[in-house]
Amino acid sequence: MSTSGEFLPVSVEEMRERGWWWYDFLLITGDAYVDHPSFGTAVIGRVLEAEGYRVAVLAQPDWRSAEAFAAMGRPRLGALIGAGNLDSMVAHYTAAKKRRREDFYSPGKKMGLRPDRAVIVYSNRVREAFPGLPIVIGSLEASLRRFAHYDYWDDAVRRSILFDAQADLLVYGMGERATREIAALLKKKVPVTEITNVRGTACMMDAPPLEAEILPSFEVVRESRRRYAEAARMEHAEHDPVVGKCLAQAHGGKYLVVNPPAMPLGREELDAVAALPYTREPHPMYDAAGGVPAIDEVRFSVIHNRGCFGGCSFCSLAFHQGRMVTSRSHESVIREVEAMTGHPLWKGYVSDVGGPTANFRRPSCRGQQERGMCRERRCLVPEPCKKLDADHSDYLQLLRRLRAIPGVKKVFVRSGVRFDYMLCDTNGAFFRELVQYHISGHLKVAPEHCVNSVLDRMGKPHVEVYEKFLARYRRLNQEDGLEQYVVPYLMSSHPGCTLQDAVTLAEYLHQRGLYPEQVQDFYPTPGTLSTCMYYTGLDPMTMEPVYVPRTVREKTMQRALLQYRDPRNRRVVLEALREAGREDLIGYGKICLVHPERTGAAKKKRRGVQK
Repeated sequence: MSTSGEFLPVSVEEMRERGWWWYDFLLITGDAYVDHPSFGTAVIGRVLEAEGYRVAVLAQPDWRSAEAFAAMGRPRLGALIGAGNLDSMVAHYTAAKKRRREDFYSPGKKMGLRPDRAVIVYSNRVREAFPGLPIVIGSLEASLRRFAHYDYWDDAVRRSILFDAQADLLVYGMGERATREIAALLKKKVPVTEITNVRGTACMMDAPPLEAEILPSFEVVRESRRRYAEAARMEHAEHDPVVGKCLAQAHGGKYLVVNPPAMPLGREELDAVAALPYTREPHPMYDAAGGVPAIDEVRFSVIHNRGCFGGCSFCSLAFHQGRMVTSRSHESVIREVEAMTGHPLWKGYVSDVGGPTANFRRPSCRGQQERGMCRERRCLVPEPCKKLDADHSDYLQLLRRLRAIPGVKKVFVRSGVRFDYMLCDTNGAFFRELVQYHISGHLKVAPEHCVNSVLDRMGKPHVEVYEKFLARYRRLNQEDGLEQYVVPYLMSSHPGCTLQDAVTLAEYLHQRGLYPEQVQDFYPTPGTLSTCMYYTGLDPMTMEPVYVPRTVREKTMQRALLQYRDPRNRRVVLEALREAGREDLIGYGKICLVHPERTGAAKKKRRGVQK
């Protein structure tokens, strides 16, 4: 067992310093090693350590040969492999498929320290280094690619990553329970081929279990977009820890078997994971390279909850962490913040008390422990469910207690706030105190669009709800004599959004004097409902046809319209308005987005110097 301030070993030398001549698990990650609870590698490493296992970390190894993977010797029980906190393809490429220039999860932001499709590459190298060693893959990359899935970068349907990696087991979701159970079975010398029914895992079998629901096969969903959408609907419907069923999907002569999700950790269990002896810092081996920038956003932040019932179609959270919300105790969070106040870089500010959605701290309604989440409807859209339990009192009490800790100057809430849920709370105390105490001048929220048909596809509330929120936000600021703003997150080119809809959003921004500096192009990441819409042209929940902006030209026009004031976008905006038949927005009137093109003579005339 380690004590606080001691990293897990990353080399033979560090193992020898502990007196280790053998170890149990090799934990391989595509991120730099940051021993902080915001990093999945650190959490799984500390959880196994707390169970008494010896764990070594191999971070961003040179994947071009097996040499780096064999450097610490063969682990007794197995290798646990993940790509890091992000899918490696998302870490490397923008929505336009252009190579990124920086990697905040690598020392000095250096790119190129992990391979594309890291889980697959790492698994192959481990097989070379340690033939016959049990290999368990996990992290977001494996979790969201557990079924046959559309891959945006290949523009094709790929097999389950378990088959491409040729691993023995796949852990999906938040993996503490499944990893503990797998480790215990391996320690008992149970062959990894016999570990087939652990909840929250997937494996390969020659035949599906009798209780399994059969999905359309990989070969079928690769050829039929409609069957792909049907499979996606089943996969999301069964992703429930209470009533979810085992699913099986044929891949050639074998079956992918995905067991039901593990139950989310309860409050005491979450507290125990948070209390493990993280150093909360990057390993010092990165100091010479400038450290690991990803720590800067989370060093003084707190994750107080897990799960999200928000239901955004483009978000992977529901398919990874699940829709059932659990949260840590006040005492656990307070202990974490009190410990922060002794950090040498502490300046008095808790940067965030949040999580997947900051203001979700309890299940969306009563009875979920017995019946699970509703299959056929979402909790908040298109209208909030009548059974929704919108109560912020516990979260508010937690924030009040954190504000009172000696040495704490300010407690911010910066991760996503679901404003429609906030409006459902008839007690306005949380909204008022959020405005008074927990905003750093700007509150970031995600309306995403203003056209209700697009918002329906996104799984977001209608624009009228956003307007109601804005009105109340402004009134609260005025009443308290504050001047704070809202930063709206917007998305272009989401399935269902036509060029006309993008023009409507540009008009909406123009009428309100808004100019977003950042706009997110829709990014078809693995496993989301929106990605299914993008690939199939169907909404998997209704099987209705969905318009999909696919061409680079249209995506460029939609994005440019949302930033119509940028001179660099002027030509594209003119092209978009003409194609949409909205020349009325080209000119010098109040409603116009851009001025018309002018010849050299026209330019001189407007300046009053025409000859």
